[in-house]
Amino acid sequence: MKVHEYQAKEIFARYDIPVPKGRVAATAQEARQATQELGGRAIVKAQVHAGGRGQAGGISVVDSPEEAEQVAGQLLGNNLVTRQTGARGVPVGWVLVEELADIQRELYLAMTIDRVSRGPVMLASASGGMDIEEVAASRPQDIYSEPVDMAMGFLSFQARRLAAKLELDPSLYRSAGQVMDAIYRMFMDLDCSLVEINPLVVTNQGQLVALDAKLTLDDASMFRHQDLQDLRDPTQEDEFEVRAAELDIAYVNLDGDVGCLVNGAGLAMATLDVATAAGATPANFL
Repeated sequence: MKVHEYQAKEIFARYDIPVPKGRVAATAQEARQATQELGGRAIVKAQVHAGGRGQAGGISVVDSPEEAEQVAGQLLGNNLVTRQTGARGVPVGWVLVEELADIQRELYLAMTIDRVSRGPVMLASASGGMDIEEVAASRPQDIYSEPVDMAMGFLSFQARRLAAKLELDPSLYRSAGQVMDAIYRMFMDLDCSLVEINPLVVTNQGQLVALDAKLTLDDASMFRHQDLQDLRDPTQEDEFEVRAAELDIAYVNLDGDVGCLVNGAGLAMATLDVATAAGATPANFL
């Protein structure tokens, strides 16, 4: 289950990860008021479960409350189309209005599951603010990793090693370690499959701040996190997948035109492979 950026940042704040001062707005008037409260200049960010918002016009710096109202009015109630959404896009029901940050450097930090080591792995890169998949494809040497021993947890020497590889000023090692430790605790506490900060910035004041936040929670663990169920936004999900989930059916909608109804997940995946090898395009996993 994915959550919106503003929801992820609320959780980040509970784990003492620094985030910008901001407010979520459901109307253009609320965006105007939020910008006024932030001093008249802000950044307005569409809240959708998709990357590539900036290139699609979903993130704008505004220089006045009036401009914030105009930008929010253009986003709210409309669909935002990004490279990850498909041609239909996804609806924008909220915008996040935040204070601007004085950025010195942009970094990348994340924790996910490493399928090779079969456990959590902390990822870090000095190429923050970019599409990390593009960095992984073109410059994999720029992404550093620290696998986590589940019996030991994420250790302080691993945080220092990543901080050194990121060429952080030694004065930031402690705060960087605190952010990494918080990411690990959040990952474990909430049964996440991904915790990502892109970018984690070093400000001109020498502070680390999470300018963006992404959380993906394991659907299979939701019975342990009833308090997080309310964070789900069905408008951001495929309508067929939502209906299937209500019936406790594992279903993934795909872009093809050959329907698949298979007994068992392993056989279903093999069927997709066989269909694709034969030149067909599967319409679903079921």
